[in-house]
Amino acid sequence: MSKIRRIQKNSRKTGVLYSDAVIFGNMMIVSGMLPTDHLGRLVGLGNAEIQTEQVFQNIKSVLDEAEVLFSDVVKLTIFLTDIQRRSEIASVRERYFGNDKPASTLVEVSRLSHPDALIEIEAMVYLGD
Repeated sequence: MSKIRRIQKNSRKTGVLYSDAVIFGNMMIVSGMLPTDHLGRLVGLGNAEIQTEQVFQNIKSVLDEAEVLFSDVVKLTIFLTDIQRRSEIASVRERYFGNDKPASTLVEVSRLSHPDALIEIEAMVYLGD
């Protein structure tokens, strides 16, 4: 019997070669989330703040499925196409984490899998004992 659980939130992802999240033991790894809606359409063209909000909503959907909170997130990896936009995403991030700040890595990349995406975020989550 497998002790691994996979979460796939949206039917639009049929045939995609990854899960939105994988749970194993007391940890969950959330795949990189793009600023797309439930139909796979990009949200917030050219606006890093709106795109970041959508990404965190997508992460929230996965956290809800696993019945955990943003305060359970222990690590974020944030990919930005322009590191100078970090201040545009800071207030959104602050709303979701408040004082429960996870460990974090911010990386500038030349592009993401969606050509108009400015940001992608992946997360590691502690599920408790």
